[in-house]
Amino acid sequence: MTETHTRVDHVAAMTHLDRKPTTFDSYKDRYETIRMERTDGVLELHFHTNGGPLQWSLLAHNEFEDAFLEIGRDRENDVVIMTGTGEEFSGPAIAPGQHPNRRTMTPETYDPIQWEGKQLLPNLLSIEAPVIAAINGPAVRHAEIPLVSDIVLATEDTYFQDTAHFPGGMVPGDGMHIVMPLLMGPTRARYFLLTGQQLSVAEAREIGLVNEVVPRDDLLSRARELAAQLMRQPRLVRRYSRTVLTEDLRQRMHGLLGYGLALEGLARMKS
Repeated sequence: MTETHTRVDHVAAMTHLDRKPTTFDSYKDRYETIRMERTDGVLELHFHTNGGPLQWSLLAHNEFEDAFLEIGRDRENDVVIMTGTGEEFSGPAIAPGQHPNRRTMTPETYDPIQWEGKQLLPNLLSIEAPVIAAINGPAVRHAEIPLVSDIVLATEDTYFQDTAHFPGGMVPGDGMHIVMPLLMGPTRARYFLLTGQQLSVAEAREIGLVNEVVPRDDLLSRARELAAQLMRQPRLVRRYSRTVLTEDLRQRMHGLLGYGLALEGLARMKS
């Protein structure tokens, strides 16, 4: 190794060491759609709209992409619990063919949505802390977000549906086309996405989408109990286990997510 290379490597290493770490206080109050609290390394994310159930929107799309990036950068997050607010995890349901943005996009207006869409799920999967989903009711918009968690809990009244994509008049190209075939199997997933099937929590558990069905009053306490169990392991065991168990899905995202978003966008352009 030459002296020049040695100096360059030393400068690069020092630059990395000198980088100011991301802290919880720097992002915890930044988002309108995510309430955050952290206790002893366990970060809880409560998704909401104005204090009620999350109503999916371009604001939520923008904030989730950024929040997952910041959470992943903060090494003081040891376990993450994500849940909703009230009696629904995410909505609103879209009536067949009635997605409000179905035919209103131009390349310029779609570009930031496409960019965020390429980062959102990869940012979530890049969080090295184990993630527990506590699904508190129906998830009819972007159910893939909680379903890629390492441990998935749900209430007895939870069901899953993709109302916003094909049934609403859009291509399911922003991650559902990758996540659902992987979790459900390709034939089940195509049926789910093309028919707008409402999948009950019992069916979801039977095919492996959900690990435990929990009474509503016990949902968060069970998630916290599991988080405490995970916390008994050394930090690097937790982080590296999460990393190795999500790497296959992360690699699939790199190859297929941008392509799916491009086709979704093309079908949304003004004719």
